[in-house]
Amino acid sequence: MATVKIGTLLIRTLAKPISNRIKTQAKEHERFRNICVSLAQTVYRYEFRMRTNLLGEPAKHIRPLSEARAIENGANFIAEGFLFSVAAALILGETWRSSRSSSKRRDDVDDRIEELQASVGDMKEQLRRFEEETQTRLVEERERNDELTRILERVVEIGLKGGWAELEDTPLKIPRIEFHKPPDASADSSPSSSNISNPS
Repeated sequence: MATVKIGTLLIRTLAKPISNRIKTQAKEHERFRNICVSLAQTVYRYEFRMRTNLLGEPAKHIRPLSEARAIENGANFIAEGFLFSVAAALILGETWRSSRSSSKRRDDVDDRIEELQASVGDMKEQLRRFEEETQTRLVEERERNDELTRILERVVEIGLKGGWAELEDTPLKIPRIEFHKPPDASADSSPSSSNISNPS
């Protein structure tokens, strides 16, 4: 940015001596002098007619400029035109550069937005998959809990209704305890015996 401003200032500085050089060349070279005279006379005629029309005056005979005045006016016109062209070119160049810089920034922002949108899309997809997996696991856990609850309720129901005898036909074997009385009273001193048998 600083380099561009320095370059612009340099061009404007050099434009003034070039303009003065154009004026000098107009007075020294025959061909250039003729161009300046012709240009000055044409501009003078258009200016005179425009002024007459604006003031509403009747058309008059336009007396041409003297050669010295025409050379000076033509050289000034060309020099001022050169300065104006340089200034216009600098303005257009700066406008184009700013537009290009803004366009580049917009492109960078658009690219960044696209990257963020893609990242958000990936995160949404990952979140959706995680929700599906979590939901599936919840369903499986719920089914497993329901199955365990049914088994527990069945075990409790069997225990409350008929004791554990109903489990005889099941793979679970519950041991039975049988008590026997001693054969006579003389055996009071001996400890009572009890037999524990497993169901066949």
